[in-house]
Amino acid sequence: MMIGLASINLTANALSAGLGLLGVFIFTRLFAPHEYGVYLLGVGFASVVSTFLAGWFRNLILSEHARDNGADIRGVVLHGYLLCCLTAPAAYGLGRLVGLDAAPALAAVSLAIAVGLFELTQDLARARLRALTALKGTLARATSSLCLGVTVAFVAPEGSFLLSSAALACVVAVIVQWSTTWRGTKSKFETPIRSVALQGLPLTLSLTLLAISSVTDRFMIANLIGSADTGRYIAGLDLVRQTLMLPAMSAAAAFIPMAVQIHASRGRAAVRSHLAECVELLFGATLPACLGFAAISPHIANVVFGADFREVAAQTMPILAVAVVFQILTQQYLHSSFLLSGRNSFYLINIGAIIAANVALSYVFVSDYGPLGAAWARLCADAFGFFVALALSRRAFPVPMPIGRLTLTMIAGLLMASVVVATDRILHVSDFVACVVLVATGMTSYLALCWLLDICHARRRLRAAFAFSRQRFANIAARSARQWKRSIATGVRRHVEE
Repeated sequence: MMIGLASINLTANALSAGLGLLGVFIFTRLFAPHEYGVYLLGVGFASVVSTFLAGWFRNLILSEHARDNGADIRGVVLHGYLLCCLTAPAAYGLGRLVGLDAAPALAAVSLAIAVGLFELTQDLARARLRALTALKGTLARATSSLCLGVTVAFVAPEGSFLLSSAALACVVAVIVQWSTTWRGTKSKFETPIRSVALQGLPLTLSLTLLAISSVTDRFMIANLIGSADTGRYIAGLDLVRQTLMLPAMSAAAAFIPMAVQIHASRGRAAVRSHLAECVELLFGATLPACLGFAAISPHIANVVFGADFREVAAQTMPILAVAVVFQILTQQYLHSSFLLSGRNSFYLINIGAIIAANVALSYVFVSDYGPLGAAWARLCADAFGFFVALALSRRAFPVPMPIGRLTLTMIAGLLMASVVVATDRILHVSDFVACVVLVATGMTSYLALCWLLDICHARRRLRAAFAFSRQRFANIAARSARQWKRSIATGVRRHVEE
């Protein structure tokens, strides 16, 4: 079941990322670096505000709505979110304070409200394991965002208008999912909003700080060296995250709600066994993707970005790709320890440590090395955050960390990256062809290593898949034979009757 849900989530995110990649390809050619930098700064600010608006209800959805025990918490979530949106004027003032102009600040706040409602809608669908509903919403948002963004690029290529189009795309996606996710929401609810706020306060602060930590470097670059270089750096950063977070988000969207259900119904030992399998799958999907991306980053930069963005992206993306490994393991796995133990304050401690490290390192490195220094600061801060989260998880819910199995995965990933680098040296083709050849080479070599080293129990899973396929084909053949015999019998009967 987990593999099926993760596959649906991965499909949705992969299609969304493909459309997003097409958007980056277009936007970095039609927008000036300054305007695109304004847009990316607005998106970063909106991510912080939307996290604050929606974070109060994330824990409630994961812990209560995921149980599917008859309790309907959608009413309190919707009413509470509308109350949180009353802080929009303060958010606008904060946007002006951090350096956004009036129009981008207003558009960013609108985007934050729309993103918050979209994320809550997605959380409600995923908590009930409605992966297809979440897929529809993801694709609706990605498609609308691309179409509206391209329209803006030709009509009025300004960062504030691009932010507004992104907000409208989120509204379209919510409308698509509304009947499935929100219909039947009761206006009366048993859980007081005050108690929900008190329960969600630690997690909200932690998630907000996490969002702040993810945008600290971009605002520091904007203040130290200007919006144009910020746009160049963030373009590469966002491409790395959107591409490499896909397998992790898809897997986590499946295994975290399942972990909550298993913990509630079957106890501690069962959920630890479940998580041990999950972390191996998570690492087995994440590490090769990150290492492969780092190996072919120069080709990706030349294919995806406009001429003004390529140099900075080619320099920073390999570093940022490695940083994503630590970020994924921290956010998508170790943080589940805090959720299962109810130690929401540990989110706060962990994210606070990441922010402190990122601010200090960014201030030192960005001043001297510009965008490249920001990438190194991000890598060091994410690695530091991983080890802090690992230490905290020992005092919360001790999630398993199968070192032996993960070491095999690391060996396979490094060998795969070596094969890709060696192949790249002998290629003399265009960047696009090089990307296709190197990705195919990396996937083939990694799959072979998975079989050889039995990464993620690949042999057992492959045998099970073959057995399932064989049984499925046998059932189809038997059904076809029965239908054929039935049709012959019917034909004979009609002939006799005539």
